[in-house]
Amino acid sequence: MFFALCSIFDPMDFNVVKALHIIFVVSWFAGLFYMVRLFIYHTEAQQRVEVERRILSEQFELMEKKLWWIITTPAMVLTVVFGTWMILLNPNYYLSQGWMHLKLGFVVVLLVYHFLCQKIMNDLRKGQFNWRSNGLRIWNEVATLILVAVVFLVVMKDSLNWIKGTVGFFAVAIGLMIGIKIYKRLRKM
Repeated sequence: MFFALCSIFDPMDFNVVKALHIIFVVSWFAGLFYMVRLFIYHTEAQQRVEVERRILSEQFELMEKKLWWIITTPAMVLTVVFGTWMILLNPNYYLSQGWMHLKLGFVVVLLVYHFLCQKIMNDLRKGQFNWRSNGLRIWNEVATLILVAVVFLVVMKDSLNWIKGTVGFFAVAIGLMIGIKIYKRLRKM
């Protein structure tokens, strides 16, 4: 598929590379969001009776494995490939921009998040449930915060007032935490 796209589009066309980068960013985040949601369900399934727990665990392990290796990890790799490609098409611009350095810092954090999710998946397959479902709900919001930060950086670039940006970032984080608490209370009702 990749080579077919390259034969249709000019590989030096920045807009094509940018479009593919955005497509794979969306796919990567979708995979990460759903993966942690599966971790939550997998963890909560451990409260079921033995027969249900075994059946559900097997199903969640299969779903996690397919999501991780068929969608999430390939999307991560292609996001990095097309992002790097964009930089290589215009290195003097991108490597001189402060917002790009900050964005790349968030990308590194997201890569660490990605591989920590892989560790959680592997632990769950081994029957090691080191996270509670509420902890996983909070963990899921880390990717949301990274997404918000990166989108604002890319869209606003240097016009973003860093004080407002920082306050906004923490406001989103606090809003997410409040939302989780409200959800937790409503769920107990």
